[in-house]
Amino acid sequence: MHLFRYRDGQLYCEDVDLARVAEKFGTPTYVYSAGTILDHYTRLDAALAPLDHLICYAAKANSNRAILKLLADAGAGFDIVSGGELFRVLAAGGDSAKCTFAGVGKSREEIEYALDQRVYSFNVESEAELDYIDRIAGAKKAHAPIALRANPDVESHTHKYISTGSHENKFGIGLDRIAAVYEQAAKMINLEIVGVQMHIGSQITEAAPFAKAIKKLAPVVRELKAKYGIKFFSTGGGMGIIYRRALESGSGQWWHDHGGEPAAFSVRDYADAVMPPLLDLNVRILVEPGRFFVGNGGVLLTRVRYVKKSGAKKFAIVDAGMNDLIRPALYHSYHEIVPVKQSITSTSKGKNKTEKIDIVGPVCESGDFFALDREMPQLHEGDLLAIMSAGAYGFVMASNYNSRPLPAEALVRGDKFGLIRKRQRWEDLVRGEVEAEW
Repeated sequence: MHLFRYRDGQLYCEDVDLARVAEKFGTPTYVYSAGTILDHYTRLDAALAPLDHLICYAAKANSNRAILKLLADAGAGFDIVSGGELFRVLAAGGDSAKCTFAGVGKSREEIEYALDQRVYSFNVESEAELDYIDRIAGAKKAHAPIALRANPDVESHTHKYISTGSHENKFGIGLDRIAAVYEQAAKMINLEIVGVQMHIGSQITEAAPFAKAIKKLAPVVRELKAKYGIKFFSTGGGMGIIYRRALESGSGQWWHDHGGEPAAFSVRDYADAVMPPLLDLNVRILVEPGRFFVGNGGVLLTRVRYVKKSGAKKFAIVDAGMNDLIRPALYHSYHEIVPVKQSITSTSKGKNKTEKIDIVGPVCESGDFFALDREMPQLHEGDLLAIMSAGAYGFVMASNYNSRPLPAEALVRGDKFGLIRKRQRWEDLVRGEVEAEW
């Protein structure tokens, strides 16, 4: 699952004590495990070995250049959703010929840039976009490789903000229209039909929705291959992670699963479910996971500034805020939070003494929290905490709200760790701002 473990009462990432990282780089700081990320990539790659396949990492999950380079060196392609993400991939040494360009609102500048860089495919989300790409490619005397994103109308049973595969979402083209839109594309002389794509949502922790959607699309793939000679079928991403988990301690497991969440996503179960309908299609299979690789591979280190009591409530005010990790405020998402140094306070029954406490940040919003009424060991000013499973949609969604500098990012590999993004300074907050010239 991940390489964060307690050793002698200290939380380690691989072979590095996280207290050392905080001491060197300060807090808040994101810390990523290279070993965890590469292990997830390698296991998925091996499970799909019977297929001609390409794994395209969804860069939106975590687009730090060091993370992109890690995966590019392992052989990954990339699923990008903006010109900026393509720029990052190329800066990290990624191959544009292994990039699929998704997104419902691509701009002219982005399309021109992607054409110049010769991306593998544009994943097209609407007839209007199809026409727009055709006109831009024509003006550049180029041929744009395209795949339509088919919406299979499959319920993925995930958060409504990240469900993308039903007819009520803004994404993709319905199966009742897909054949007609491909016929339209075939008449456009500046387009080359190269594939078909689907994506049903994110944070899906069971294989059944993927298999159901693939089975609905399989006849469409066969027909498109016969008619247009398509080269690939992208099954999208969306493989989920577990945010509630146990951490092993030297004196037993006091950090427990809170229930209500399914067992960990199984690569083997996924492969067993999707392989049968894919094997006989005779096209290249693309998968586009993001969170699955990096989510459990990162933590956000934060330090307790104050402990406050207000009536029956108790608060630990930490130095990280919703601007650093917005998922709890935006999705009401759960993140395990653990002390980097385990509590040694015990009751007469030999268990660690805990109490209910809100873990909140310094931002001027009531929504600035990481946990409410969470059972935690007794916390004190200066305690170092790790917000677990923060490797995906953490830093990439961070902001400068309240004029707070963006946090640092660090990468661990074995017994070594290094800075992969400097912490912003106050001067950086106004960089680029200019006086108006009337």
